[in-house]
Amino acid sequence: MVISTAEYSSNPGPAPDDAPPAANLTPAVFHIMVALAQGDAHGYAIMRDVERLSGGAMRLGPGTLYRSVQRMVVDGLIEERDIALDGETDDERRRYYRLTTRGLAVARAEAQRLAVLVNAARARKLLGDGRRPRRPR
Repeated sequence: MVISTAEYSSNPGPAPDDAPPAANLTPAVFHIMVALAQGDAHGYAIMRDVERLSGGAMRLGPGTLYRSVQRMVVDGLIEERDIALDGETDDERRRYYRLTTRGLAVARAEAQRLAVLVNAARARKLLGDGRRPRRPR
């Protein structure tokens, strides 16, 4: 499974203004970014939020989640927090993540790209009452 086409690097990459096109994101990565847009979370909370936000259509297993998270950290899209969130029991096995500035810029670009496609789908009557558009003669 390809999570990202970016090269491995210890450098988090370009500044947010130069964020790469979001087209390289997998659905799993974008779902994780949407979950983290609400705020910092640990892995299990991300899995539950993704399932809830997608109405159960997207279920991330631990393998997919943590491979995606690892790639996103390497790509500079998210970062691991050093401490637990306020009000949560600090379990040393639990890792908390947040979007980086770059990650937020990439997530916004992907959301905008998808919004344009959804608008085009509506204009071509792919969404709505379910009737297929008539073909021109």
